[in-house]
Amino acid sequence: MSVTTADSSSAGTASPVASSKSRIGDFVAAKLFFPTFGILLFLAFWQIVAANIVTSLGAFPGPAEVWTQSKNLVVEHQEQRAKAEAFYERQEKRNAARLEKDPDAPVKIRSYTGKPTFFDQIFTSLYTVAFGFVIATAIAVPLGILCGLSESAYQAINLIIQVFKPVSPLAWLPLVTMVVSAMYVSDSPMFEKSFLNSGLTVALCCLWPTLINTTVGVAGVDRDLVNVSRVIKLGSITHVRKVVLPSSVPLIFTGLRLSLATGWMVLIAAEMLAQNPGLGKFIWDEFQNGSSNSLGRIMAAVITIGLLGFALDQLMLRLQRWLSWDKQAVVR
Repeated sequence: MSVTTADSSSAGTASPVASSKSRIGDFVAAKLFFPTFGILLFLAFWQIVAANIVTSLGAFPGPAEVWTQSKNLVVEHQEQRAKAEAFYERQEKRNAARLEKDPDAPVKIRSYTGKPTFFDQIFTSLYTVAFGFVIATAIAVPLGILCGLSESAYQAINLIIQVFKPVSPLAWLPLVTMVVSAMYVSDSPMFEKSFLNSGLTVALCCLWPTLINTTVGVAGVDRDLVNVSRVIKLGSITHVRKVVLPSSVPLIFTGLRLSLATGWMVLIAAEMLAQNPGLGKFIWDEFQNGSSNSLGRIMAAVITIGLLGFALDQLMLRLQRWLSWDKQAVVR
């Protein structure tokens, strides 16, 4: 009996350790092994397929060629930054010498007008999509709350949503371009017209997912919570702030994530056509250039677009977890 008791006791103490090791193993497999295996499998498939595709510009770029062109883009950015620094240094010395001779001499400060680098174009695209996304969110969330709270408002606007929701950005862009050209007239404009054309097109296309999901989320608030709000006579603004928004946060953020993903996709096409100096214009310029390196550089831009889209989605995911009242909820 004593031996049996000792064995069962030792088994009991070993069980938590084995369970902990099992959990660690599952975590490593889920977070490291399987993603790494999937990426390696994709790279191998990509290399095999690329080696069998020959275009008018040469072989389709494989992972090695894309990596080489990515490094070249970094080098070009560094060289352009060095030229810009040298330009401003020369300008500063020239102005200092002029002021030394004549303290009242007029001094001109000129901006460097070199070609934007790949990283400059990344920043332009991020800035443009943020501009359009903020405009769309500022319109969609309040309007979605109104439609979710009022059946009359929903019936009044639902047909408009359903008609304009599937419209392509390629259809919106010419209209936006004409409106901006007609109305945005200034001797010293705050924004370039190409930027506004792209940003407003993005706003028009990423408006609808947030509007629809906000409406559904607000309309689906638990009836018990609504009844409690009525019993304690909460004001309209307090009702929205204390009851409606906390309950509808998951669906609102689902809409925001869909809108941001839609806007990021729309942006590339809009930049190609509007010639806004972002990643879309980079891809179009490389396509028009038609050099032997163009395909590799375009593929580097495509991967960059995908990685940035993933990063933006993860940012929205973190923001949702931070704002959500239910910290234990599974958010993916």
